[in-house]
Amino acid sequence: MRDGESTPVVALAGLPNSGKTTLFNALTGLRHKVGNYPGVTVEWREGRAELGGGTARVLDLPGTYSLYPRSEDERIARDVLLGLQPGAPRPEVTIIVVDACNLERGLYFATHVLETGGRACVALTMVDLVERDGGVIDVKRLEEGLGVPVVPVIARTGEGLDELRAAVGRAEPGRRRWRMPPVAEDALATVRDAVLALELVPPEAADGEALRLLSGSNEPGGFGTDGDDPIVARGGPKLAEAVGAARHRLETEGIDTETVEAECRYHVCREVVARAVATSPSAGVTRSERIDRVVTHKVFGPILYLALMALVFQAVYTWAAPFMDWIEAGKNWVGGKVGGLLGEGMFRDLIVDGVIEGVGAIVIFLPQICILFFFLTILEAVGYLARAAFLVDRFMRGVGLHGRSLIPLMSSFACAIPGIMATRAIENRRDRMVTMLVAPLMSCAARLPVYVLLIGAFIPGRWQGAALFGMYLFSVVAGLLAAWVLRKTLFRGESGTFLMELPRYRMPQAGYVLRTVGERGWVFVRQAGTVILAISVVLWALAYFPRSEELQAQADQRIEAGKSKEQVEGWRAREQIRQSYAGTLGRAMEPAIEPLGYDWRIGIGVLASFAAREVFVSSLGIVFGVGGEADEESEPLRERLKDAKWPDGRPLFNWLTALSLMVFFVLACQCMSTLAVVKRETNSWRWPLFLFGYMTVLAYVCSLVIFQGGQALGLV
Repeated sequence: MRDGESTPVVALAGLPNSGKTTLFNALTGLRHKVGNYPGVTVEWREGRAELGGGTARVLDLPGTYSLYPRSEDERIARDVLLGLQPGAPRPEVTIIVVDACNLERGLYFATHVLETGGRACVALTMVDLVERDGGVIDVKRLEEGLGVPVVPVIARTGEGLDELRAAVGRAEPGRRRWRMPPVAEDALATVRDAVLALELVPPEAADGEALRLLSGSNEPGGFGTDGDDPIVARGGPKLAEAVGAARHRLETEGIDTETVEAECRYHVCREVVARAVATSPSAGVTRSERIDRVVTHKVFGPILYLALMALVFQAVYTWAAPFMDWIEAGKNWVGGKVGGLLGEGMFRDLIVDGVIEGVGAIVIFLPQICILFFFLTILEAVGYLARAAFLVDRFMRGVGLHGRSLIPLMSSFACAIPGIMATRAIENRRDRMVTMLVAPLMSCAARLPVYVLLIGAFIPGRWQGAALFGMYLFSVVAGLLAAWVLRKTLFRGESGTFLMELPRYRMPQAGYVLRTVGERGWVFVRQAGTVILAISVVLWALAYFPRSEELQAQADQRIEAGKSKEQVEGWRAREQIRQSYAGTLGRAMEPAIEPLGYDWRIGIGVLASFAAREVFVSSLGIVFGVGGEADEESEPLRERLKDAKWPDGRPLFNWLTALSLMVFFVLACQCMSTLAVVKRETNSWRWPLFLFGYMTVLAYVCSLVIFQGGQALGLV
């Protein structure tokens, strides 16, 4: 099948960390684009390359461990190779990328791809690393064992690329070259006939699909199940009956199809490797094995992991600060210049306070996102991330998370946005969703101004450090408990199998690292940024309207009466927000938030902080007449909060109110940018709305218990 331009389509398929994307970049010469498959969050890369004697459209498929769709990535890869994925024609040739350092596992994956029936060839990467360690690979014997051309390549130097381009032109159709016991083959034939009758996949791919169905890889919990799987949906009860009868027959014979299948596949792969690979007698322990004696050590391994994660966290938190300050200053400079050119009026306020502030809310996160993905890309390219996931997997599974969940969670202490984006490294959908839904509970940097303001004003000096530490510890405990509950309720079932190859250590390529960082940043700006900008304009409108000519007239009278313009502007801003739609919402909220110890003024701050949590401080500055420039260190603002009263004369704030408010900010999802990124990552509004709902309810209940319980115990 060809695309609309009659250009042949070639796909690259391979295991994660097999060198597939490096090869893709080398073939396309960086002339490629990044997007999403229709209706899903899985990304694709597409470029053009000279292959097989002509120009081809090259698709870089997601790196997967098999084509049995237990994850979204695996489903997409399988559907593309079978021609079932909307918007992606079936490839005419598939280049199977196999890491020579993990040859047996790579060949296991290759057997899956060959069973899709399309023409294929193999690109054998990392050959130089095998030779460095004293190994020798006989390519001809590999070709004999697989039945398709095999070409050794070193993508970073370009070695073997011309031979691979030529091999695409002589690619051979793949087929199954291994067999199970006769009774299993008979059962497989029954299911294969049922698949062929559907006329949904090419006849040469029927064997592979029948194996998938027979082995139980369409059970609930994975992708490609129920309505997600076009073959299961098309086959209906008739297909289900054929699969059920075949499984029952095998069970009566005491045969577990999935186990038998894996054993037979690996048996053939081991035979091919034994014939094709020779090891020099002088070859000793490899460099990777020597490094792993320290990196995966039961004592030194975790210490090194924590040190590296602390470095990444500190870098995201502190290295980004100067860049964020420059962006903030640049935004203010642009706003001042544009405001001066436009003059007074609603249009000026819309552009400056709505659009420019909204764009600033997008761009200001870029330094953190880029720094995080800079480190993650390097650690993955070096080969360390696989070891890190292995080290922490047992502990993380105890609370319902995945070994790879720890990096997104730690990153979320700086900002939940890059943390949520980092969950892409988690293959299993359940594990990824749970991590994504608890990452915003980690106490991010934007909450710190709220803590500093309230602790500085209402917590005695000797307890201030403990209070700040307590907020961070509380966020960790809340996140782990939330993960445990989600895994026991919405995301019940076993975690994904922790199957991960430990790749050889190697030096990352600077170009690859920089391109990956740039792509991640651009994806955030292009997709999440549009949602953030729209919400920013809506929040501006809630605080801006309705306008009152009488209020402006009163302000002018006060200036004429001799009051300073600065004082009058502060008064006018306070009155404007009080009578705005946001102020109306704040007063409407008061009966609901009063049990937490908050009045309508705090309610306005809570509403405004949805734009960004740190906005809460400046909003209080406006509402309490100090000015929007007030920050968390502002003594005038702290004094105004201490002096604030309820209508009956009671103090509005005390240490219990402050504690209740800080707990609310620990648990509530007061961040439109986070919701926008969750929407982008899940391709649905369902999950960001759920995230906002469960975190808001959790925040309200915990704050209520703290404030009302403290009052009942007479603590204030």
